[in-house]
Amino acid sequence: MLGDLVRGAFGGRNQPLFRWSVTEGLRRLDIDMGAQLHNAEPTNVLKHIHAIETPAIYVLLDFHPYLADPVNVRLLKDIAVESPDGSRTVVLVSHELAIPPELERLAARFEMSLPNDNERAMIIARVVEEWNSVNPGNVKIDPQAQALLVKNLGGLTRADTERLAHGAVFADGAITASDLPEVMKAKYQLLNRHGVLTFQYETAQFSDVGGLKNLKAWLEQRRDALSGSIAGLEPPKGVMLIGVQGCGKSLAAKAAAGILNVPLLRLDFGALYNKFHGETERNLRESLQQAEVMSPCVLWIDEMEKGLAADSGDSGLSRRVLGTFLTWMAEKEQSVFVVATANDISALPPELVRKGRFDEIFFVDLPDSPARANILHIHLGNRGHDPKTFDLPALMRASEGFSGAEIEQGVVSAMYAANAVDSSLSTEQLLAEFKRTRPLSVVMREKIEGLRRWAAERTVPAD
Repeated sequence: MLGDLVRGAFGGRNQPLFRWSVTEGLRRLDIDMGAQLHNAEPTNVLKHIHAIETPAIYVLLDFHPYLADPVNVRLLKDIAVESPDGSRTVVLVSHELAIPPELERLAARFEMSLPNDNERAMIIARVVEEWNSVNPGNVKIDPQAQALLVKNLGGLTRADTERLAHGAVFADGAITASDLPEVMKAKYQLLNRHGVLTFQYETAQFSDVGGLKNLKAWLEQRRDALSGSIAGLEPPKGVMLIGVQGCGKSLAAKAAAGILNVPLLRLDFGALYNKFHGETERNLRESLQQAEVMSPCVLWIDEMEKGLAADSGDSGLSRRVLGTFLTWMAEKEQSVFVVATANDISALPPELVRKGRFDEIFFVDLPDSPARANILHIHLGNRGHDPKTFDLPALMRASEGFSGAEIEQGVVSAMYAANAVDSSLSTEQLLAEFKRTRPLSVVMREKIEGLRRWAAERTVPAD
């Protein structure tokens, strides 16, 4: 590629083009010549470039580890100073490059752009042609799946784009919607380097969530807008879910990815924090950049107050992390839908919950009677029991004030009790477990009532 750029760029005359690597040494590219193995050592090749007066371009691959040597830095500076007209140009090519301060004013930095939509479409077309050339028939293409594949491969290099497209096409000779989940998993594995973000491979469907009908309807209205397919509508920014512990906030966050039909990433605020100054903010910025590369996606931040609650002993770290996050929320251009959950609203900074940060703030309360019936139906059915064989009205009354998690645990405990006496699960065993349980709404009645009062005029009921 560099050869194409420099060919004829100097008044119509070509300049010699050399490539160096520590394994091969120096090799001329514009003329087929053998490698100069005696110039394999980093310092030796710089001395050679410094000594040669003939105009040329030297591309040094993965030279960044050798910039820690002051001799190499001095040689690079000498080459630059003695070639003010650029007759001898050194190009450092690497995945990361920290230019020493004494070389910064003598250097120009370029970052290679990633393929755009048209280029990715052309790469996929080449892969399709390759399959057609070696197989009978043609690749079966679902146009909608192909368009999504082009979009979902965004943020990857040309080589990675071609590799993932090759895997999708050559796996079954087709481009269909079934290819997209595997492509996104592979893309995440290529991009995830720090372990702060986790990819949720199995997102819960909304059929697994009891209640929350207002939240479901709100998300369904915005499904197409997230992909940018509705002209004139900006993609939604996100929602905050506040409520009582165990009432399904985390499950709803997972299920949001299911209804929006996009990948789900979970940001672990605990893994962000680093004892070294500036590393925490850097971890957050890189994680948010990675989420943008994975767009369109849902970014789930669980128990957000634990990561952003100010601590007088953290030297302002929480405030800097908050500032980084809020700036990203305000300026992000990619379709990253944020779902933040919180249990303790009093621990969240006011600037985070003010109107406009999120599209909406939903309050997830304790389930009402119909929601409790739905939750019982789900958990009994998921564990191989026919809900119709139980007295659901009695169980609904006995579980009043219970959260969804407490109802599920009651079902599990009753199953253990039934197994211990070698009997089938019965309504009586479930009622006994519910009677023994002291739900959070009783244990922490005052705190929950205070949360409800706060949410009454500030949030939208999720159910």
